Amino acid sequence: MASVTFKNNPVTLVGSELKVGDKAPDFTVLANDLSPVTLSESKGTVRIISVVPSVDTGVCDAQTRKFNEEAAKLDNVKVLTISNDLPFAQKRWCAASGLDNVQVLSDHRDLSFGEAYGVVMQELRLLARSVFVVNSNDEITYVEYVSEGTNHPNYEGAIEAAKAAK
Repeated sequence: MASVTFKNNPVTLVGSELKVGDKAPDFTVLANDLSPVTLSESKGTVRIISVVPSVDTGVCDAQTRKFNEEAAKLDNVKVLTISNDLPFAQKRWCAASGLDNVQVLSDHRDLSFGEAYGVVMQELRLLARSVFVVNSNDEITYVEYVSEGTNHPNYEGAIEAAKAAK
């Protein structure tokens, strides 16, 4: 498993670590209106899955805004931001942010995404900061488990992988 810390304290990740070339596991998360959303619903597009501990924090807010900005420049690329924030908190954040190129989704109910992608921080019941790029055939073409949860991901690496994915 990836070695991850949060505020410099080691955390245990629950689930299986994914690698480039793996088939992207399907999952069910919740939209801000509590409706279920699955990965398979966006099949046929390239997906950047941006995982954050909480959209209400500075780095997570900046990460979501950065991928929103970059997604506007890309054709056939969908950005999913996933956290364990409650859908109500995400809805409030989305209303205040004015972002329109990112779908913010909650994994709080079942940890379906977090366990399938190996990003649940057991000690905190939050998702570890990470980025996955999934091509239109549901293959993972980019993976980053950010080693320290308060650091930014490699935005350029993820964007380049999304541009190269078909």
